[in-house]
Amino acid sequence: MASNLTGAAASLSTNTLPSNIKTTAQYKKEQEEATLKDTGGGAMGQTAFLTLFTTQLQNQNPLDPMENEAFVAQLAQFSQLEATTKMSDNLQNLVASMSNERMSSAAGLLGRKIAIGDGKALLSGGQPVEGTVALATEVDSVTLRVYSSTGQLVRTGEVGAQKKGDFFFSWDGKDDEGKAVADGVYRMEASATRFGKSSKMPVSTMATVKSVTTDSVTGDMQVELEDGSTVSMTQIKRVGF
Repeated sequence: MASNLTGAAASLSTNTLPSNIKTTAQYKKEQEEATLKDTGGGAMGQTAFLTLFTTQLQNQNPLDPMENEAFVAQLAQFSQLEATTKMSDNLQNLVASMSNERMSSAAGLLGRKIAIGDGKALLSGGQPVEGTVALATEVDSVTLRVYSSTGQLVRTGEVGAQKKGDFFFSWDGKDDEGKAVADGVYRMEASATRFGKSSKMPVSTMATVKSVTTDSVTGDMQVELEDGSTVSMTQIKRVGF
């Protein structure tokens, strides 16, 4: 009897299996190739992994079952995949939450004045335009010039020696003859003289925030000014009233 059982087992060896029965290794390889084809060669998702894993268990060769080490390894891979998926979801929720908080904080800028670079000055209602000149060192004098949108020189002012740091100024919206100019966008330039040598200095002016938006592509938070232009939140260096 023992001899017959041995012979029967031998007749079911992998070398004499029917063509429609595959070993575990063969089936696993075919399923992995099919899954990679379906996902375009990308990372396997949780559903695809479960489908592959359960199908493999159901169709494994009873005479060549999956080894314990391989079984545990695949379970560990599934556990890692599930943890990675949850981490990704949590990160997305965190990013969304931070975006909402940023928007709420930025809303506090509505109606406030912020410092913008390039010396652009928005004159509105005859209200004075305030700004600063950044001085990298002590200077003997500072000259301020105001230009119209067409490049015409409107006003020139000069002050004496100034210390290193921000020099604050205010333009009353009048030209060199003391006449009020029309509302609109102007540009302010500054130059400083030290030991007889003159050089341009960066100018920042104050403008009122009209609205706050988020760039749909970059996610960058931006503020819209009264003239319709926008400035990135990262460029704001000063906030006033």
